[in-house]
Amino acid sequence: MVRSLWTGASGMMGQQANIDIVSNNLANVNTHGYKKQRADFEDLIYQTVRTAGTPATEDTVTPVGIQMGHGVKLADTQRVFAQGSLQETQVETDLAIAGEGFFKIQMYDGSMAYTRNGNFKVDSDGRMVTSQGYWLVPDVIMPENFLPSSINISKDGRVSVQVPRDGEMVEVDVGRIELYRFPNPVGLSTIGENLFKTTQASGEAIVGIPGYEGMGQLHHKFLEMSNVAIVTEMVNLIIAQRAYEFNSRTIQTSDNMLGTATTLKR
Repeated sequence: MVRSLWTGASGMMGQQANIDIVSNNLANVNTHGYKKQRADFEDLIYQTVRTAGTPATEDTVTPVGIQMGHGVKLADTQRVFAQGSLQETQVETDLAIAGEGFFKIQMYDGSMAYTRNGNFKVDSDGRMVTSQGYWLVPDVIMPENFLPSSINISKDGRVSVQVPRDGEMVEVDVGRIELYRFPNPVGLSTIGENLFKTTQASGEAIVGIPGYEGMGQLHHKFLEMSNVAIVTEMVNLIIAQRAYEFNSRTIQTSDNMLGTATTLKR
């Protein structure tokens, strides 16, 4: 069969994957802490018809060989950890990271995950948790009778609240929020719910205090928005759509050529 049929088909499948990734980015344009993905492609194996440097005569060699490509494949889907814009919310338990770092989360099964989404809540036990009820690590537990509107979180992660004592309000420290970064954050595995898990590619988490040793600062009563740029994604969508059409056209052209060949005997 004509090689271009399969080459064009591989191009169409690659662009379909590209459009799938773009659509997921656009779907999460308002997801707090979401980091966009990018599709990376690589060409497939080549058939070497003639190797460069093959002797042409006794004294010369061919300067250029002949290699026929077999199309394209999706190499990886890289997550882009560029900073998203910060949105002020005026919610006492909202936090945004400006710079490097992740919040550490303990899941129901005891395993650890990491997130950039600082949309935290206070549960019935006074513990800071995610929207799914996962615990923030290390624990930040509010004392009894604390004033919810008095929660204060400094840029370096210190959490304090006001509680009634001897007829007046007293400010007390209730914990410190730590941040975690990775040697290779793009190697993290996405598990949904704005959460990531470590892999051998990401390396082990490095703990630190917000604002020190390369860690980002915390911004209280802010949330980090998605870093998806709608205009950029729309341009990528148009490019992927046209590339899909171009590849389908090569299949149609190859089919027409085969049709011409089958009618030669008529």
